[in-house]
Amino acid sequence: MQTKTTRRDFLKKSTAAVAGLSVSGLGNRSVAAPIVDINKRVIGANDKIRVGFIGVGNRGTQLLHLFMEQPDCEVAALCDVYEPYVTRDFSAVHERYVRDMKEKIPRMGEKFPNKVKTFKDYRLLLEDNEIDAVCIGTPDHWHALQTIDAIDAGKDVFVEKPLSKTIAEGRKMVEAGNSSRQVVTVGLNRRGATIFQKLAKEVPAGKIGKVTFATACHVGNMAPNGIGKLQPEAPPTNFDWDMWLGPRPYRPYQYNIAPYKFRWWEDYANQITNNGVHYLDLLRWLLNEEAPTAISAHGGKYVVDDDRTIPDTMHVTYEFRSGVLVTMSILEGSSGSFIPHGFLELRGTKGTLHTGENDYKITPAIAGQFQTWKPMIEAENYSLTTNDTLLIDGSYKDSAFNLIRNFLDCVKSREQPWATLEIGHRSTTMAHLGTIALLTGERLEWDAVNERFKNSETANKYLSYEYRKPWTL
Repeated sequence: MQTKTTRRDFLKKSTAAVAGLSVSGLGNRSVAAPIVDINKRVIGANDKIRVGFIGVGNRGTQLLHLFMEQPDCEVAALCDVYEPYVTRDFSAVHERYVRDMKEKIPRMGEKFPNKVKTFKDYRLLLEDNEIDAVCIGTPDHWHALQTIDAIDAGKDVFVEKPLSKTIAEGRKMVEAGNSSRQVVTVGLNRRGATIFQKLAKEVPAGKIGKVTFATACHVGNMAPNGIGKLQPEAPPTNFDWDMWLGPRPYRPYQYNIAPYKFRWWEDYANQITNNGVHYLDLLRWLLNEEAPTAISAHGGKYVVDDDRTIPDTMHVTYEFRSGVLVTMSILEGSSGSFIPHGFLELRGTKGTLHTGENDYKITPAIAGQFQTWKPMIEAENYSLTTNDTLLIDGSYKDSAFNLIRNFLDCVKSREQPWATLEIGHRSTTMAHLGTIALLTGERLEWDAVNERFKNSETANKYLSYEYRKPWTL
């Protein structure tokens, strides 16, 4: 592919301050100077924010609808490599997609009150000075490029989780954001949930005592056939497969990769970053932790007979210097959570907390061997009254809506959003650390300052990958 030269590209090349962002030199980071667009308008408190949407398939459509519910959001542009998603014409979607993926294919047909521009190449969307912000709902391997390009283009960004496909990409995204004035929110939806905002203050303050163990799991039985076994074939004529692959190595198209099923292919995603990152972010938040010091993992492809390149069973243990173990399980060969209520369990010296998104339960601890004390806290059942339904990613509409509302408010106020790039990077890194520990089969020691493994050069090779030309960060 030939990369289109723009005025912004020319400015970048002619600005001596623009240095390359090193993947390996994380300890001595250089950051590109931001390009300031003198034509960018100042958004007033009563102005509508014009948003361009990059990636409007399954998750992208969910985000589109949530943004459309915000009274100060104007849908300015849509961009996707699959033409029916851009034209919003469900009747043009390949019948095989509709048959095999059912509700994962959006029904579309939205009514926009204004003319909406359409693009296949996101770079052309970013050149449009009438667009204030972008929402990125593309596959994981595109997030870094599109977020950094959007920041360089002077756009504010809402980027879907996980933040990145590699740890080095995530750090580059943080550096790009820090070197600009742009507002960037990472779509860790549960940061917008009232329950977790409450518990994130109370648990670190000692609500259940000193927490020494916390756990979460994602469970969904995909046995026996999973995403199936298929051979390469030609994509639909209105699907730009080469652009979909982007920086990843070229490979022939398969129907059980895109759309949607890329989540079971390690080159593009995996389930600990797709689902697990939500839980890891919550645990990191509720425990007031930044990063683990050691990671180990077990698992493999034990039962599901399909083309996936990721495990169907995975269990990761994270150790923190403060004295707490966190475990995360991905179980796609069974059903039923082992957590008795909600989806998180935190065990403290005073009690055990089980929480979902709209309620929690605390059970007081009882004295163990040689102890004579009585319960130190009262049992507690707390719930919110809500009629909201679950979204496809398992979160409630209320929390996702709140996070988007916070993003738009910050676009106007220029304040820090609830889920910053640094937050998104640290939580996504936890998921990547679990994947790397499983790939290496080693107990890994993590240096969170320099973002390198202390005891494994094999593991350090997984921090980044070489982009397919002509794509570069």
